[in-house]
Amino acid sequence: MDLLLQIEKIINRINDFFGRGVSWLLVLMVLNVFIVVVLRYVFSYGEVWMQETYVWMHSIVFLIGAGYTLLNNGHVRIDLVYSNASTRYKALIDFFGTLVFAFPVLYFLFIKSLPFIERSWSIFEKSAEVGGLPGLFLFKSVLLVFCILFGFQFLALMIKSFRIFFSNTDP
Repeated sequence: MDLLLQIEKIINRINDFFGRGVSWLLVLMVLNVFIVVVLRYVFSYGEVWMQETYVWMHSIVFLIGAGYTLLNNGHVRIDLVYSNASTRYKALIDFFGTLVFAFPVLYFLFIKSLPFIERSWSIFEKSAEVGGLPGLFLFKSVLLVFCILFGFQFLALMIKSFRIFFSNTDP
């Protein structure tokens, strides 16, 4: 049980680190959008790469921050059964929900995105727009990072659920 607890804590720390780090990207994204709007509507000037930057920043925040959100129980859930359930029953729902739904979806996404990302890397893909961002292959690789971080956080949730179910205590 101690080994499982250590694994859970390590995964939680990793996602906490990435989640807090990516939250600072939101500040840069807001600043970027503000600059784009001012340049466009006050000075009638625009750059495609600046507009693409905040779109990709937004994607990175959601993809990298997903594990952090799961760690902090921030994802939306339908609480018809869950909200009134006992701690042990919630642990059971979380364990089997992760096993039956989350892992297969993440596995499918990981496997199906590999050729897409490999192709992007093979041609060092850049934006299709004139004046757009170079290095789109790097941004697309964040899909794999998402699958790994989110998958690990679901593993931590399963470990936590297992511990709760068999100890009947909420850590």
